[in-house]
Amino acid sequence: MNKTAIIIPSRLNALRLPNKPLELINNKEMILHVYDAAIKSKVGEVYIATPDQKIVDVVKKFGGNVIKTLEEHETGTDRIYEVFKKTLNGLPDVVINLQGDMPNINSKDISALAHYMNKKKCEIGTLASSIKSNIELENPNVVKVAVNEKFSENKFIKAIDFVRIKEDSTYQLYHHVGIYAFTNKALVRYVSLKRSKLELKRKLEQLRALENDMSIHVGYIKSFPLSVDTREDLIEVKKLMEKNEKR
Repeated sequence: MNKTAIIIPSRLNALRLPNKPLELINNKEMILHVYDAAIKSKVGEVYIATPDQKIVDVVKKFGGNVIKTLEEHETGTDRIYEVFKKTLNGLPDVVINLQGDMPNINSKDISALAHYMNKKKCEIGTLASSIKSNIELENPNVVKVAVNEKFSENKFIKAIDFVRIKEDSTYQLYHHVGIYAFTNKALVRYVSLKRSKLELKRKLEQLRALENDMSIHVGYIKSFPLSVDTREDLIEVKKLMEKNEKR
């Protein structure tokens, strides 16, 4: 068993954009673009975790690893934990929860996060990029991570908070990237915790960890992977990826 595993939670019944994992970008389903990026990172085994048979069929036809999970999980992290426990027997030292709606994530950034986690300096690691405009800053669909200082590429520092709107001018805000790397002990502890007040209020899973004093370190990346939450996001990422393919 490789020391690191990437598990991509994916489901069809997202409230804002149902069926988004199967939306086509450059004639390939979005979930398969994410799977490809994970494979190219070469950090470990890659699995897609889903309760939906349609996703299972698409991934199997593509030749990918897919696990059909229980339907009733409250969060994506609960879904990856099922695969970590039942399929991987709790063996990986590091488990990366890669969101299935970031089709243009750079595989090198996934590798950089895995490399940092192997240094064992934190319980949870994640990534962030610069906020490009005031529109992005004020958009509640763009999750921001708050830190105490400005930072540069491949530097990791402690995350202070995660917000949807700017609440405290004393912090530096960056665009949070939807990827979480857990040590195996941190993952086991995290899923044992009750959902926290801020987690439920802001609908951000990572706040459960912060409210229970778990250490989250965030690394800066120069790329700008888009999280597809709305139809507008999908249109934007399609334009970007179609443009890149023509180069």
